[in-house]
Amino acid sequence: MSSKSFPVVLAGVSLAALPLAVMAQSDTQADALDPIVVTATLGPQTVGESLSSVTVIEKDDIRRQQPAEFRDLLHAQPGVNVVSDGSYGKTTSVFLRGAGSAGTVLLLDGIRLRSASAGIPPWQFLPPELIERVELVRGAKSSLYGADAVGGVVQAFTLEPEAARQGWVELSGGSHSLLESTAGVAGREGRTGFLVGGVYSDTDGTNLRAGGEDKGFRNAGGLAKVSHRFDQGGGAGVTVFQSEGNTEFEGGDTDFLVRAMGLYLEAVASDYWRTRIQFSESRDEQDTFGSFPSVFDTLHRSARWENTLTAGVHEFVVGTEATVDEVEGTSQFSEDSRTNTAVFGQARLNFGPTDVMASARLDDNEAYGKEETGGLALGHQFDQAHRARVSYATSFRAPTFNDLYLQVPFYTGNPDVDPEEGQMVEIGVSGRYSHWFWDVAVYQNDVDDLITFVSDPVTFEGTVENVESARIRGIELSSGFETVNWDVNAAITLSDTENRDTGARLPRRSERNVRLDVDRLFDQWSVGASVIAESDRYNDAANNSRLPGYGTLDLRAAWNFLPGWSAQFKVDNVLDRRYTTSGGFDSVTFEPFDYLAAGRTYLASIRYDFRQ
Repeated sequence: MSSKSFPVVLAGVSLAALPLAVMAQSDTQADALDPIVVTATLGPQTVGESLSSVTVIEKDDIRRQQPAEFRDLLHAQPGVNVVSDGSYGKTTSVFLRGAGSAGTVLLLDGIRLRSASAGIPPWQFLPPELIERVELVRGAKSSLYGADAVGGVVQAFTLEPEAARQGWVELSGGSHSLLESTAGVAGREGRTGFLVGGVYSDTDGTNLRAGGEDKGFRNAGGLAKVSHRFDQGGGAGVTVFQSEGNTEFEGGDTDFLVRAMGLYLEAVASDYWRTRIQFSESRDEQDTFGSFPSVFDTLHRSARWENTLTAGVHEFVVGTEATVDEVEGTSQFSEDSRTNTAVFGQARLNFGPTDVMASARLDDNEAYGKEETGGLALGHQFDQAHRARVSYATSFRAPTFNDLYLQVPFYTGNPDVDPEEGQMVEIGVSGRYSHWFWDVAVYQNDVDDLITFVSDPVTFEGTVENVESARIRGIELSSGFETVNWDVNAAITLSDTENRDTGARLPRRSERNVRLDVDRLFDQWSVGASVIAESDRYNDAANNSRLPGYGTLDLRAAWNFLPGWSAQFKVDNVLDRRYTTSGGFDSVTFEPFDYLAAGRTYLASIRYDFRQ
């Protein structure tokens, strides 16, 4: 058996074994495997009802997996490639269904997070300790969320207060002088809930290149939220989130701040009409020191109004959204702000076993004009357990401020560059039973007018142009089961990405990914393991720099040793693989090198939860 085929065979065996293992287990509630999601459409529905491919990571999953970084939750999930310039707060990109690093939307409680200058969400600065749920929606979603939802949408939901009053304190320590503390209080009195929590983490980090020095990371995160439900339905709430600190890299370090604030008001106007208004603001500020010092501060403000109308079993949503992006810093931009207005609509129709969803959106941006996107999906329920779906959707990725306006030595933005435009077709089949589920999705995304960096070989002056097209297609297989004693999830992703102009693979995307999570649960303790394997990838568009594939094994254990007290222990990368998913250039010699992920690491924690 070749080393390339091993990951696929491993996951195939795991998927095939799930129903056999489940047959020996006791009954459990089916809704644990069919949770409610809100990101796939403009309204709640179960994963089984959704006409999109959805993966949900629940609070218990996050708690058991003990992620050191938010990206650890996404790593090798169906359709996901995670690329990072090393471990602990280093630059991270998420490629969802092969879309570019700026082609995946990140939402935090409905608030969009991203750098308006670079266009990339701050994945590396999101503390997982403040997150209790993640929804990964795969497929083009620009008709619902506007620009950049080419590969899909990732929405993280912050901690929510439970009934009565509760609080928690947790202390952790581990490899690379990692020290972390987490604390919070929350409660719910009647229809009003509140939560205040924070986390502080500090580590010396690891060496990012062979023979290099350790590069540290320090992060302080905070969350505050208040919500109230009205007697007649609907409600209001405020969320404030912040993450700030410092991260070191080869050639310097960066002080960063990510802040998100949101206010929503939802009212039930009648038995057939529900309306919701949300105002939000997010900031992404980075002050970089070292070989190439710079300051980039970006601001995104949004006002969104949604109206949901019901007519029997059918549902219609109409709304409008207005956004403003602003950027400032040491680099010169010929334009430092832009506005976008949009109108959108969605229809969810039910005809017995058949569901239809249609959506459309019109964006009007002062920088690049109007963009129309739409989607049409059809689902059919064959029986209580089995369902098929087919969909078609268009998308676009907006040029960033860097693409359009940035003016620095050896680079000039191109104000005439057009948005990338995509067309995605998907067919999926799923089965959901009392103990387990399986899902298979096949898709193809054709993207035109890829925004690509080009430079003069003599003067080295560079800019961006619309010069390429790409074809991205793949297969996603996922399965899992959950009982009183077992929690198992497995996924395989097979993809094929191609630059249609050159025939080369798109850079930094692996073509075969496998993830297997297994947890054995006991009365007061649990043990678990995660296996992740990815095939090779190329670091450059010309496919001259190949990065080999890799596989890792993580082990974990947890123990509830006294009422309210728990302890956890985890060993990541047990086999001590120093692998790489990206490469860079030395800031002095310009020699290429590979960014190395951390080897074997340990993490131990003790936590106290109290309730009143």
